[in-house]
Amino acid sequence: MATNLPSFQTPQTLFASVDMGTNSFKLLIIRAYPSGKFFTLDRVKEPVTLGRDFTSSLHISSESFSRSIESLLKFRTLIESYKVEKDQTRVVATAAARDAKNKEQFVKSVEENVGFEVDVLSGEEEAEFMYLGMLQFLPVYDKLVLGIDIGGGSTEFVVGKRGKIVFCESLRLGHVGLSEKFGTSEGEVEKMRKFIRMVVAESGLVERVRESGFEVAVGCSGTIRALEKAVFNGYDQRFVDNVGVLGGCKRDWRLSREGLKSVVERLCSGGGEGERVRKESFFKRRSEFIVAGAVLLDEIFELLGIEEMEVSGYGLAEGVIADSLAKIFDGYDLNANARWRSVMRLAMRFSGTKKMKSAAQCASIAKDIFDGLRKCDELANIQVKLGVSLDNKDLEFLEAACLLHNIGLFISKKGYHKKSCEIIMNGDHLYGYSTEEIKLIALLTRYHRKKFPKFSHSSLKEFSGEVIQKFKMLCAMMRLSVILEQNESVNLQEMEVFHSHEGFKLVIQEARDRPSLHGISLPTTEDIGPELRQELQYFNKVFKQELLIIVPSSSSSNSKDKATSARDVDHL
Repeated sequence: MATNLPSFQTPQTLFASVDMGTNSFKLLIIRAYPSGKFFTLDRVKEPVTLGRDFTSSLHISSESFSRSIESLLKFRTLIESYKVEKDQTRVVATAAARDAKNKEQFVKSVEENVGFEVDVLSGEEEAEFMYLGMLQFLPVYDKLVLGIDIGGGSTEFVVGKRGKIVFCESLRLGHVGLSEKFGTSEGEVEKMRKFIRMVVAESGLVERVRESGFEVAVGCSGTIRALEKAVFNGYDQRFVDNVGVLGGCKRDWRLSREGLKSVVERLCSGGGEGERVRKESFFKRRSEFIVAGAVLLDEIFELLGIEEMEVSGYGLAEGVIADSLAKIFDGYDLNANARWRSVMRLAMRFSGTKKMKSAAQCASIAKDIFDGLRKCDELANIQVKLGVSLDNKDLEFLEAACLLHNIGLFISKKGYHKKSCEIIMNGDHLYGYSTEEIKLIALLTRYHRKKFPKFSHSSLKEFSGEVIQKFKMLCAMMRLSVILEQNESVNLQEMEVFHSHEGFKLVIQEARDRPSLHGISLPTTEDIGPELRQELQYFNKVFKQELLIIVPSSSSSNSKDKATSARDVDHL
């Protein structure tokens, strides 16, 4: 018998930004909250190199046109698969498009072939978005910040405090343009340094920075992050794959003048074929332009008197998102959630793109389940019996744990859930959380897999009875979310929870050949059947209600829906 299912609604909290940079195009898809909190659902980068052979002609080549359209069509397909609304997708272009003589032709071609309306940013707008982006990653809102973003065609400088711009400057100094103009031989590098000093001197940048001053310098570009990673991994001495007992726990995303200079010296030292292979192995595709980027940053440190720089994992793309949210949500506060950004920063410190995408998807599923359960009257009755009430702070703990559950993989695959717990507990990583709240998040990551926790365990004795009851519920939801995230046979962008006489029901749409630009292979339903059955049994034990998972068949309106419970998981 077919089940009467509630209709699905397209989420209105999804936003996308496309950054058409000189070196690469980047797509960012996020899930946002009116409070100011957001996290990444997908992040894709395409190596377009719009600025190649651009220096002398100032024309975007026909080859770059073709690569651009091809990459943007991929982006559009992925955006559509997430069902992001068109008016919640923003496309911006930076230095190469800004300076191109055939800019109008390029923008028109993108609109006609892809359907994207491109906003070609001025240098000042690019700098402002960069500042907004770093505010989403680092707790520097109340500080006078000097922000620096080294791009392929230009470098942006901004000084700001509490979300307000003191001044900003964009200089036509970028790692692609400098590489095309000078190359990397010893004599050419010295000419490059003189050219950089000349451009900076003519701009009056040094005097303006001295006049305003700054409390902290922040870098937010891919080039700066690559150089920070090189310093951290000891590139000037040897190539290191894994660092330290707790790896990234000792990494603080900071770049000192001394550390930068040592890496620059190594990059510029020549060293023959062996050094070239080593550089390409470490910096990969960025190796072609890393010498110019390193020399440029070295000169900026020297000219502006920077001794140490904090490095942001967010930049222009996140700034575009923040600007969009501020226009849509009334009272949007750029500093609304330093707690959340500290969670994101810790997650990104240990997770690459694939792990971060997986963790963000897990958090998204958990939120849908949490919100769905809270809408059911039956959950209210259960909470009354248990003497608890789940609130928005509990949702924050659940999402934080989901984002951090796999950071232990940075150290070891074996027992990584225990490593994740150790990292959270043994480092001053999370801002604004009490000791009890940090422990709650850590224990959720500890028990997201393997044995379900016994609530008489010594690790829970410090919690009150109410907190332990909440922990049970959050733990059951998190474990179910982790298992569901591993299943590619369902569309996890469309799910809904409701209650009937049979118990709770989680309705999930079937996947429809969604494209993957990552080539990630996930386990099938058959692979995770036993684990899913186990998690449904845990859910039943905690909530005293069965959870039925329903996957409506899209092949025929007369087909029966596929349903899964703790009893019949293997038939999904």
